[in-house]
Amino acid sequence: MPRFPTFVLLAALVAAPLAAADWPHWRGPTRDGRTDEPSGWKDGRWLPDRPAWTVSVGAGASSPLVVGDHVYAFGRAGGNEALRCLDVRDGKTVWTAQHPGPLYGRFHAGDEGFYSGPSSTPEYDPQSKFVYTLAPDGDLRCRDTAAAGKEVWAVNLYDAYGMKQRPKIGRSPVRDYGYTSSPLIHEDWVLVEVGSPRGTLVAFDKRTGKESWRSELTDEAGHTAGPVPITVEGVPCVAVLTLRQLAVIRLDAGNAGKTVATFLWETEFANNVASPAVRDNFVLVTSAYNMNAICKLRVTLAGAVEVWRKRFPSKVCTPVIVGGHVYLAWQRMRCLDWETGEQRWEGGAFSDAGSCVATADGRLVVYGGSGKLALVEGAARSPGAYTELAVRDRMFGAVAWPHVALAGGRVFCRDREGNLACFALGK
Repeated sequence: MPRFPTFVLLAALVAAPLAAADWPHWRGPTRDGRTDEPSGWKDGRWLPDRPAWTVSVGAGASSPLVVGDHVYAFGRAGGNEALRCLDVRDGKTVWTAQHPGPLYGRFHAGDEGFYSGPSSTPEYDPQSKFVYTLAPDGDLRCRDTAAAGKEVWAVNLYDAYGMKQRPKIGRSPVRDYGYTSSPLIHEDWVLVEVGSPRGTLVAFDKRTGKESWRSELTDEAGHTAGPVPITVEGVPCVAVLTLRQLAVIRLDAGNAGKTVATFLWETEFANNVASPAVRDNFVLVTSAYNMNAICKLRVTLAGAVEVWRKRFPSKVCTPVIVGGHVYLAWQRMRCLDWETGEQRWEGGAFSDAGSCVATADGRLVVYGGSGKLALVEGAARSPGAYTELAVRDRMFGAVAWPHVALAGGRVFCRDREGNLACFALGK
């Protein structure tokens, strides 16, 4: 999260190469929770006694990006939504671009004690060097990283597209967390899950912010972490988990915005948090609550068909697919068989918060709880049992909603209050 067809597609999505050590998108260089970097495990050592640096970047569940010598972190502090550019070596601020913004979206309802500030992870475009942020009240902004974060364009999605509060789902009370989904660059577009009655997904010109097209689907936006690229029978598409269903939407010229497939997936409390996980033309969706499952779908241009469904859900951690296995961290770390969905092993304790990264040497960097960071053997090295090589617990006082990032031999961990720590691995 084999990989070659997906990698080829994703490589084609950007027009300029990225450094091997970059982590420029939601869930990494290929947007699947995988990296070509090793874990840093060396001679029985992994994490140093202390982080290389720590810094406060403002409240939020947004994950950090790493591009070259810089870390980009999006949070809210002092009444402002702020994009911070930090030096990767020492965490010192290079520049800060900020704008006034509320703590919650305008129709927020429920669970305010569990979240605040931006949940959406920024998106970096290597061609233009622009970075795109989405705040909870719908402020979509494009900033130029080569010009100290100068604003290029901005649009407020609520004002421009007229969304209302998300409706009640099932027997649960109304839940509305504002905008949480990460933008996605595809060619000359930045794709955003707007959730408008005029289109669920909207493509904006990445340089000007002008609308290019909108989807024929008009579902409300889900609370997931973002749309995911997928190729279906040679056609570039995107998988979106809306408030009501998984939808696969075409991106090819002349057909952009048309629906390829839908699959009903309504989660009570509107908590369909984990984003879809994609391999080839297969998609994994998972939620707890009334769904309480992880489901594998085969997608063709004729629609989506369920392959298997198992009671091994994830609440927050988007599954990572590696070889013949699926990994997810919710409460415990689990390894499932990709073909059948059967559990191979489980172990550890990571609470509701969780994320994981698969490394090039067959290991998993797992993060959850209130800052519990662990290195775990993957199934190729440990096929029959959960094997924990190293662990550091309670690094923070707040919950670790943001997904962990790994780049340039460093691991970056953040909690919801904005505490960001960088560890140099194998030192």
